[in-house]
Amino acid sequence: MERTANAVWNGGLKDGKGVISTQSGVLKDTQYSFSTRFENGIGTNPEELIAAAHAGCFTMALSAQLGQANLKPESLETNADLKFEKTDAGFTITAIHLTTRAKVPGASESTFETAAQNAKAGCPISRLFKGNTEITLDAKLV
Repeated sequence: MERTANAVWNGGLKDGKGVISTQSGVLKDTQYSFSTRFENGIGTNPEELIAAAHAGCFTMALSAQLGQANLKPESLETNADLKFEKTDAGFTITAIHLTTRAKVPGASESTFETAAQNAKAGCPISRLFKGNTEITLDAKLV
């Protein structure tokens, strides 16, 4: 399996602008710029896209883990808060905190917690950051 995306940038770092597109077409010439990355401009930025990818990846992995425990979630909602900070090495993603609220009929707290921890450790985006970025999780049944 291979997935592709494309970025085009015109101009200097602070006065330039770019667009990002994805193979699926979900993002098509989506604007990004210095202001969308470091200030509050309109458009997206790489870190926001990584946070979205991590939230989506973890949530799917959690659904799979629950399925392995013969549980079918009614709903799973995950928020990924990503910290992007200037370090001695330069701007770095230093931490990602996942917050998940789940409705899973028949799930015990311990079964859910095990599934959530396994999903956190096993989702491909978490594994991408393993050893480089602190990933924390607050997962609760509602």
